[in-house]
Formats: sequence, C-alpha cells, structure tokens
Amino acid sequence: MAILEYLIDKEQQILDDLEELVRHESPTFQKELVNQCAAYIKELFFERLGVHGEIFANDQNGDHLKFEIGEGEEKVLILAHYDTVWEQGKLSYRIDSGKAFGPGIMDMKGGIIQGLWALKALKDTGLRPAKKVVFLLTSDEEQLSPTSRELIESEAESCKYVLVVEPPAGKSGSLKTARKGAGQYRITSHGVSSHAGNNPNSEASAIHEIVHQIVRLEGLADEEQGTTINAGVITGGTMSNVVAERAVTEVDVRFYTEKEARRIDEKIKNLTPILKETDIIVTGGINRPPMEKTEESVKLYKLAEESAKELGFNISGTSVGGVSDGNFTAAIGVPTLDGLGAAGDGPHALHEHIIIEELPKRTALIARLLLKL
Repeated sequence: MAILEYLIDKEQQILDDLEELVRHESPTFQKELVNQCAAYIKELFFERLGVHGEIFANDQNGDHLKFEIGEGEEKVLILAHYDTVWEQGKLSYRIDSGKAFGPGIMDMKGGIIQGLWALKALKDTGLRPAKKVVFLLTSDEEQLSPTSRELIESEAESCKYVLVVEPPAGKSGSLKTARKGAGQYRITSHGVSSHAGNNPNSEASAIHEIVHQIVRLEGLADEEQGTTINAGVITGGTMSNVVAERAVTEVDVRFYTEKEARRIDEKIKNLTPILKETDIIVTGGINRPPMEKTEESVKLYKLAEESAKELGFNISGTSVGGVSDGNFTAAIGVPTLDGLGAAGDGPHALHEHIIIEELPKRTALIARLLLKL
C-alpha cells in the first residue's frame, strides 16, 4: 500500500506533469511539433528518473525515444506512443467535474505519465523490480506505425513481457487481453463509359461492379468468429447519365485470429470481376496481426488482477476490436498486456478525457505489476 499512498500524495504533481505533456501538442503529421514534445519527454524523464533517453531519428515523422531504467538480465518493455490525432489548437486542456480534457490525454499521454510515475514511485519508495525496464515511446502509431514497427518488434524480442499503456476499454476500465487484427484494402474497378440513355450497358459499369464486390465481401464476414468487413468509402462515376468508367471502394477488415486473417486476405486478393466488361484491381493487405490471447498472456493478466486486489480495487479483462502496437509484440510471441493507461472516455473524440481520481490507482497498478514480473 506504500506505493498507492505515495501516489495519492503526489496526485497534483502527476496531474501537473500530464497537463504539461498534453500542452506539448504532437499531431502525427507535424514533425516539428512532435519533436518538440519528444524534447519535453526527454527532459521529464531525466528530471523524474535521472535517465537519459536514446533518440531514434526519423526522417518521415517525429523521433522515437527509448529509456532504460533499473537493472537485471531480463527485461520488461513498457510500450507507448506520444503522437495524437489532433491538429494543433483543435482542443485545449481543461478540468471539469473531476475530469481532465485535452488532445491525446487518454490516447495516450495519460498512460505515458502513469508509466513514468510508476517507476518514480518505485524509486522513491526504495522498491526495485527484478527486471530492467525498457520504456519505448514512438511517434507514428496513429498512422499505423510505418517507421516504428521494426523498432518495436526488435525491442520486444529481447524482453520477457510487454506492458502497453494504451487506455483501458471505455467506461468499464477493463484491461485489454486480446485485440483484433486489421487489414485495409482498396478495390478499383474499370469499366467502359457510354451514354446511359442511348447506349446503356449493364455489363460495363465500374460502379455496378464495385457494388457486386461489396455484396460479395459481406458474405466473407463471420459474426461467430468476430470477423467484420466494412466498405467505408466508395467513389466513382462522373454524372448520372454516364455509365461509370471507374469506381473505388476502401475496405476495413477485422479479425481475432491469424487463421481468419489468412482466409480473408486470400479471398480479397483473389477477387475476380462479375460483370463481363469490367476488371478489378486489389491493393492493400493485413497491416496489424491479431493480439491473440495465449496461456502466457493470461498469466500476465492474472498478475495484474492480483496486483489490483492488493491495492484495494478490482479490474477485469476484455477483448476489443481496435488495434495498437501491442498487436505486433503479441504476434511475435511475447506475452503482452494492454490497456494499462489512463481511465476515461472519448479517445479521438471531442470529449476525450481522463478521470483524475483514477490516476494514482492505475499508476500504482503498473508499479505493483512491475514488482511481480
């Protein structure tokens, strides 16, 4: 309980650090702002923990950061991203009714601060995890981690466990024990244009072909398996009295198992035209493997459950449809537990917020879990 008491006493300082981090806005596509935020994170880690960060320079996006804390032959990876979906100035920091609002405060700057203060609590209370902690912060998760995936997997391969400080599941506050994988596809159809009144040709419309393909895609979904397919965008044609020469649909797929990922990927990539005078081109593929529940990941969750009980509260675990960088670490066989970040609601929404009174408890949970690993 000493850890929780320490963190309750330090709640205002934790909140102050979180406010400053949120005010360092870090929109994924604005490299200069992201790197300014990275500089603040480096400074904060040195002030709180006395550690210098390693910078992984990135030409495309902001830089990635790594900190190593403690000692031990085995390592635990704390995984986070510090980029956000919000444009500069879109939201401002404020407190209202026990909630703190701001751009990226739940997804996932609250989790970064919790992970940092969990380590500080252990340091200041004289407790020492048996394993070295590697704290990795990346800059491009919100655009599917194109420059950080290799680094994430490389760091995870040398670690015994991965703790992801993404936010817990919605209002329930559940930890995330499994996540769906995801794929994105673009299906383009080409037809033959003509005057719809004088020369109608039902076998040549690119739009009609795309609609047929969408119906076909619906048949590939499997509700029982949790496999979903969504044609979220469709464009094409020029005017209502012209048979469409070109049409495009953009498709999102989600799945809980690698087996389902392979099935869907093969089916979509081998789609063929239905109409006689059209063709189709399929691009894209699987971009996130599923974070499947394993015997080892269940054991990791049970340790978190025990840790929460020792701190005087209960947690639950759940499976979710969204993806995170934890999908990568789980897929290479490293036991991964997600959702250890700040409790609140509204990630990516205008009402994004965290619940202030949950900060010390959720921070203590990370600290207690580190001691058990």
